[in-house]
Amino acid sequence: MQSKQLQQFEVNPKFSHQVIKVGQEQTPVIILDDFFINPETIKRFAIEHGAFNHDESSYYPGVRTPLPKPYVIAVLNAIYQMIYDVYNIPRQRQLQPQNYCFSLISHQPQELQALQRMPHFDTLNPYYFAVLHYLNDGPHGDTGLFRHVPTGFERINPKRSDTYFSAAQQHININGQPKPGYFIASDDQYYLYQQIPYRANRLVIYPGNLLHSVLVDAQHDIDADPQTGRLTANIFIDFSKA
Repeated sequence: MQSKQLQQFEVNPKFSHQVIKVGQEQTPVIILDDFFINPETIKRFAIEHGAFNHDESSYYPGVRTPLPKPYVIAVLNAIYQMIYDVYNIPRQRQLQPQNYCFSLISHQPQELQALQRMPHFDTLNPYYFAVLHYLNDGPHGDTGLFRHVPTGFERINPKRSDTYFSAAQQHININGQPKPGYFIASDDQYYLYQQIPYRANRLVIYPGNLLHSVLVDAQHDIDADPQTGRLTANIFIDFSKA
């Protein structure tokens, strides 16, 4: 049965592959285009079986529902070796999926909490990665990568975290909370140095400690309908010690 399900979620053996080095820190980001042979299969699953709800465990400004495990298995089987190689991950560390879900942005700009109005990072862990599969046809907002201007940091790790949070809090103390709305352009606190363009059936892999944000297109992205919204499949993985 599982073999039949995996065939439904079939990775294109001829997907195009590029690794770009981003920012001053030259962090590798993997971009795979035409990733699925038939991306309609996973989109149809979201439409027919998704039970989208607000994610209470994170600051994601929208609704989520779990991905089907056969899809997750198909994706990880296709990319895990690439991640080991591109990021020079020690072989004694083993891939562990942490979370996997469909995501749709649904919060209006005026509904956002302070932390949702600024770029963020997922974790301090250097062996934690986000796998992002753009599903619906666009136009939809790109993924933006940011540099923290006061510190120059693009990635936040345990050695940098105290300095980063101290500088960020100092900025708030002087200037107040981030202005209402989604963060989509540079300001005196964060510099937008890279955009990863949204393209249907594109899969992007990047370290979870990169400062990033969806460059929300308010006209097209704020939509909780999986048929028309900015539907993505998100897999978060850690490479933990055996």
